[in-house]
Amino acid sequence: MVFSLRGILFSALFAALLVVLSFFNLQLGFTPVPITLENLVIMLAGSLLGARYGFFSTALVVLLTALGLPLLHGSGGLHLILGPTGGYIWAYPFSALLIGWLVPRIKGSGLSAFLLVFLVLEAFGSLILYIPGVLWLAHTAHYPLSKALVMGCYPYLPGDAAKAVIAALAVLPVRRLFPVQRLTEAAAPGHS
Repeated sequence: MVFSLRGILFSALFAALLVVLSFFNLQLGFTPVPITLENLVIMLAGSLLGARYGFFSTALVVLLTALGLPLLHGSGGLHLILGPTGGYIWAYPFSALLIGWLVPRIKGSGLSAFLLVFLVLEAFGSLILYIPGVLWLAHTAHYPLSKALVMGCYPYLPGDAAKAVIAALAVLPVRRLFPVQRLTEAAAPGHS
């Protein structure tokens, strides 16, 4: 599996976007899980970069954060990756991978394409993150599952649906101009 320079550059741009948008978060006070824009970036990275580069861009941020660089919310290190929100963070690369595998297979640009892209983004850019996220929150905070769902899932569902709508609205026109191959494959000689 060879990575192109173009694919690496766009992966780095999406990794940087993930880092920047992680600083925009809202603490709710009753839970250690903030409202963030991180999964919006995951949705966009997977949709626009495809499975391989979407995974790479988000895994890069997760790995560097685990190694101690203060990339997510201005924090880094194993305490963040193994802390109450770690389950969500671990799932980011796999979420981008699944989105990147499914969204490019959706053809068209009309309402049916929008709905399919929205469903993929909602399912794999939001809902799938709750499985490891809520389970890890329950484990680390010693909550019963019912309380972990209240603390790490239910309050976030409407906002995540809104992010999936925004991402789907952005993805459809962008991918017409810049399909995955144009963003990630090496340019042919004489082309930029």
